[in-house]
Amino acid sequence: MYENTFPEKRYKKTLDFLMEHVPPPAKVLDLGVKNPFSEIMIKNGYDVTNTAGEDLDDNFSAVKNENYDLVTAFEIFEHLLAPYNILKEIEAEKIIASVPLKLWFSPAYRSKTDMWDRHYHEFEDWQFDWLFEKSGWQIKKTMKWTNPVNKIGVRPLLRKITPRYYAVYAKRN
Repeated sequence: MYENTFPEKRYKKTLDFLMEHVPPPAKVLDLGVKNPFSEIMIKNGYDVTNTAGEDLDDNFSAVKNENYDLVTAFEIFEHLLAPYNILKEIEAEKIIASVPLKLWFSPAYRSKTDMWDRHYHEFEDWQFDWLFEKSGWQIKKTMKWTNPVNKIGVRPLLRKITPRYYAVYAKRN
């Protein structure tokens, strides 16, 4: 059904997870500006609207609309100071979100040049689950996967066996 050529393994894993739980055609609000994965969703039959770059820590207007079948948040919540707040405000009944997991052998990502491209959080899976549960969501399914790199060394070896990404499918309680 979809192209099997993805620039990254995480795109394929994410699309498979999305299609398994909310198949197209679904009306999707994708948190974050238009990005390569937004285009992949559109090519695979989803009706996607992205947020406009507003500060999602303070501005919840985009999620105060129940006309969407689903909200997606792929690698967004680690960039927010308080992801609980926007999770509480989402009016759609379903959400699929993913985050990079905290790696014990690697520090949190911090861009020195781009103030928006920083990770305020790198979650462990149980922390991400608690965030959803506390903000009124019931987790229906989760998935973890690795992100190996084609390099030699201890860290690349650890990346082959240590999950890097975590995805959650949840419904509003």
